[in-house]
Amino acid sequence: MSTAPPRRRTGQNRVLWLLDRLEREPRADAVIDTLGSGVRSLPLGRGRDFLHGRWLGHPLHPLMVQVPIGAWFSAALLDLRPGRSREAGLLIGVGLAATVPAALTGAVDWAELRPQQQRVGLAHALANTVAAGLYATSLACRVKGRGAPGRALGFLGLTAVGIGGMLGGHLAYRQASGANHAEEVPHVVPEGWHRVGALAEFPEGRPERRSVDDVPVLVVRGSDGAVHALADRCSHLAGPLSEGTVADGCVECPWHGSVFRLSDGWNVRGPATAPQPAFDTRVVDGQVEVRLRDGEH
Repeated sequence: MSTAPPRRRTGQNRVLWLLDRLEREPRADAVIDTLGSGVRSLPLGRGRDFLHGRWLGHPLHPLMVQVPIGAWFSAALLDLRPGRSREAGLLIGVGLAATVPAALTGAVDWAELRPQQQRVGLAHALANTVAAGLYATSLACRVKGRGAPGRALGFLGLTAVGIGGMLGGHLAYRQASGANHAEEVPHVVPEGWHRVGALAEFPEGRPERRSVDDVPVLVVRGSDGAVHALADRCSHLAGPLSEGTVADGCVECPWHGSVFRLSDGWNVRGPATAPQPAFDTRVVDGQVEVRLRDGEH
């Protein structure tokens, strides 16, 4: 008779199963398309890149959400102590005021995501909207002297914020929303020069895709004869730059319109917040060779 301990059943985490199902659920796609078109049509001008966080080098939204989350969490701690409802109400008001810029930065990022990411992002926004509504009602109760309902609504609001934060974490870390999708290039491209083709294979002004040890590389021969090379997968969401448009010394990603300077990979227009890894180029015996550019070059 065997005395081995019974094996524990290992199954998928229920929460992760629900999140994976949310990613694949298409029933809200019509609403998402309408909302996304509305956000993209807002007359923000250069302010759109500011809201994306291009000047910061990474998305601005995670920074902006620190104020409402911090204020509301602090309000909950004060609500655990008798007689501190007034101070807690002040913090709730600060959090409500900070939700507007936080929501706007999140919306402009969300409108440029993949459908699976947008589905989770919509649920994230709905949870935070519910939280803001609960906190607004909580503040109204406190102003009217109804401290007990105000505190109860505050704790419910914090619960909704926690759910929204979980969805936001899934969006950022599981689905890589806002991550630099070209970050790994400097770590996987071998040092030294690599041949990518004959100079005659690169027509003037037309983007061509080559590879260096399975890493896709965009190669463009300029009108002045200079050859430029960048990592091909866009840092925003890994779009193929080699299928984009070349104009004025830049290449535009065909997926979401990020624009990168060919000479050094600098992102001159978002939604990309990180530049493209750039390569040095040379022509040896009619063959184009590229070498990953580092800070010294």
